[in-house]
Amino acid sequence: MSEPPEDSPPYSTGPPDRQTLRLLERHLTSDALVSETVFDPDSYEPWLLRGRLEAERYPDSVTAARLDVRWFTTGDFSVHYVEEHEDGDRWECRWDRHLNTHNARLHFHKPPSAAAIADLELPSLHPLEVYSTVLTAIAQRIETLWSVE
Repeated sequence: MSEPPEDSPPYSTGPPDRQTLRLLERHLTSDALVSETVFDPDSYEPWLLRGRLEAERYPDSVTAARLDVRWFTTGDFSVHYVEEHEDGDRWECRWDRHLNTHNARLHFHKPPSAAAIADLELPSLHPLEVYSTVLTAIAQRIETLWSVE
């Protein structure tokens, strides 16, 4: 991973790490939980990787779920999980690593609104380890949703 450009703002995450986004896309595509992946703006110059999750895995009260992934050449990232519910509510959380003024560089935006923030420790910052941590948390969330239905 390279260093951010010298002219980056103080809290810049740097340019997107397209190689890592493509690696994560390959893993999402092969995961049974994921129905579709899309790069934004496109696969040639991706800034965002979106994984739409299989609606059949969720109770009927969840109308859609997705995972938005941003990864940067600085090693910073944002992995945002969002559920849309039939009553119009959203349930969301986010794993982040970036310089900021509100918490440690590595932190977690807690559900249900992702407004409360806590410092976070992960065993590794390798993209596939972060991916595994996030997908495990989503699987646990789905189990919780079914247990209250």
